[in-house]
This record gives sequence, C-alpha cells and structure tokens, in this order.
Amino acid sequence: RRYAKTKFPPVVTPLLPPGTFDNKVAFITGGGTGIGKGMAKMLAKLGANVAIVSRKQDVLDTAAKEISDKTHRKILPVAADVRDPAAIAAAVDRCEQELGLPNIVINNAAGNFISPTEKLSPNAWKTIIDIVLNGTAFVTLEIGKRLIKADLGANFLAISATYTNFGSGFVAPSCAAKSGVEALTMSLASEWGRYGMRFNCISPGVVYTKGAHNRLDPEGMFAKTAIEGPIERAGEIAEVANLAAYLVSDYSNWLTGEVIRLDGGHLNYIASDFNKLVGIDEEKWEMLEAAIRNTKGS
Repeated sequence: RRYAKTKFPPVVTPLLPPGTFDNKVAFITGGGTGIGKGMAKMLAKLGANVAIVSRKQDVLDTAAKEISDKTHRKILPVAADVRDPAAIAAAVDRCEQELGLPNIVINNAAGNFISPTEKLSPNAWKTIIDIVLNGTAFVTLEIGKRLIKADLGANFLAISATYTNFGSGFVAPSCAAKSGVEALTMSLASEWGRYGMRFNCISPGVVYTKGAHNRLDPEGMFAKTAIEGPIERAGEIAEVANLAAYLVSDYSNWLTGEVIRLDGGHLNYIASDFNKLVGIDEEKWEMLEAAIRNTKGS
C-alpha cells in the first residue's frame, strides 16, 4: 500500500489568534477531565475565563489550578450534577457572580458504558438519558432564559458521537440520548437565533480518554477497527478543542444548527466495503482487471 509522505499528523497548537476570547465567559460541563478539560484549556489559552462543572470537586479543583497556572485566566471549579436543575441553577449563579453570565456554553457532560441492552435496568437507562439529554436541556434552559431576560446572545455547543448516524447496539441509551441532543441543537438554532444565540454540535470519532476508554473498550478490542479510514489514527483532544473554539467564536457567526463529524473519515470509510480496495497492490489490480475483462454476459 502506498502512502503520501505526510499522513495528516495532528496539530495541537491553537488554531485561533491570541485574545480571541478576551472578555468572554465559558461554562463547560464535564470540564474537569478529557475533552471537556481540553476545551476549557483551549478557550482559556485564547483569553476566556471559564467555569468548569462536574460532580467531583477535587477533580475540578486540580483541573482548575492546572489550567489557571498555564493560562493565567480565571478558572472557576463548580461541583454540580447536571441531572439536578436546582444544582445547575446554583452553579450558574456562582458563575454569574464570580465571572459573569456565560456567553459560551458547552454541554459536554456524558455517561456511557457498553452493555447488552436486555441487561440494562430502568435505572441504568434513566441515568444515561438524564445526564446526556436532560442535563444538556437543563443547562441550556437555565442559561438561555437568563440570557433572554438580559437581552444577551451566546454560542452554544454540544458534544455528540458518530454512532448517532446509524444507531449502535450495546450503547443504546447513549445513542438515543445523543440523537436527542443533536435534535435539540437543530431545533434551538432555528428558534433562538432571534435572541442572538447560535447552536452547533461536534460528533467526534475515537479520541482516547481514560474514562471513556475504560468503560467502552476495556480490553482494547476496537483499537484497530475504530480508526479504519483514510487518516488511520485516533483524534487528539486538542483537535476537538480547536474545532470547538472555532464554533463558539465569532469566526463562525454564519454557522448554526450543524452537527459536524470529526472522525478522520472513519464513518465514510466503513460505509462501503469497496473502500477496503485501497489495500490492494498493483499486481492484484492487474489480476482483477483481467478477470473483469474476461467476464461474459450481464
């Protein structure tokens, strides 16, 4: 198999210019670890003050100190369960009091694990739906209503997953919930644009984070198949963070209601078995072409 000299290595430095988010306030759920932490770090590097929200205060405190020390921006760690509207309201209160009303909102909190669907309890199903779909709705409604009352706009972003495109067994609650998040994104993009709000969604492919890896691929079963495609590697957190930064910046002001897939071409590649032909060498092609030419009839 022949390859170009450069196989799309990741670029993890900020895409946008310094100061892009000066005087901006970001509110990021699931902001203490993984992709959420990476997005918080990226926005802070570019000038934003950031409230990071999740359930574990000690994890948030560690992340906030790390990001603040590196970026010299205000990072507010707020423990809250996105399933609880009252806890979200209290978290937004703190953000508004200490940083200001958010004008960047990233719904990244997630819960997921692999399981045969028939083995799920009602509580397991409800937990995933409550975190992913209801949590996104509760955060969006709480902040959105305050913004409307204050006559202020904002950019909203949600994080989904590529398996919403065709559905997926063994992660059915997450797939259903994230599909709902995508529908909510498109719905509010149409309805709340009049209030100066934009809504977009990133649908990332494989990005290895400790939590997701341990719950979704504990034995490394998908290490090779999950990155099949033209780029043949997993994504980096900073690559997702760079796209996120663009989508919540003024540089994307003509973009709303979109679900953007970022997966190295994986989903397109696996959609057709013919794409596997990229692995065939010239000698094999000559044999195939000869066989095709010698085929008689329809």
